[in-house]
Amino acid sequence: MRNFLLGALIAAFIALGIHYFIDQYTSKKTEIQSSDLILDQIKNVGKLVVTEGHFSEVITYKDAKKYYLDILTAEKKAIVVVNAGVTVSYDLSKIEHNIDQTNKTLTITNIPEAEININPNIKYHDLEEDFFNQFNPEDHNLIQKEVILQLNKKIEASTLKSNAENRLISELQKIYILTNSLGWKLVYKGNSVTDSEQLIL
Repeated sequence: MRNFLLGALIAAFIALGIHYFIDQYTSKKTEIQSSDLILDQIKNVGKLVVTEGHFSEVITYKDAKKYYLDILTAEKKAIVVVNAGVTVSYDLSKIEHNIDQTNKTLTITNIPEAEININPNIKYHDLEEDFFNQFNPEDHNLIQKEVILQLNKKIEASTLKSNAENRLISELQKIYILTNSLGWKLVYKGNSVTDSEQLIL
């Protein structure tokens, strides 16, 4: 009888041990699968998010030079018409992150800044110049700088950047939703994220 009880006790002990190791293995496997899912999601959003816009601008360029004790003036002027294609993009392949499987935490350490690309098409109209004051490469450089300056002002006043930011939030929200659904914590700038918009503040 004693041998039977001892055998039963050993069998129970072995069964508990096997059950424990199966639980540990299953738990570890689940954690690995979860982190793999998160990595896959980061890769899926790791693409170029581009928002496009079109802007027009008309600039009047003038320049005057004085000669002979300021008696004579040589002028040049032009009306500059600009049509520009503008893109605001986020290269999400540059997102930097750390995964802590033990604490089930995804930490995003860096989200790339927006890249603004301006492609102006510049045309000159009503170009007038004096023999003593003609257009030269320096004038074209100055016009180019003025064009970019004016276009940047228009871009800042438009909804182009906010539209691009909304598209960025939409992409980042996929990471936020997945980490929440898996019971993971998402951290950015040292804070737990409770809303996807926190990721770009």
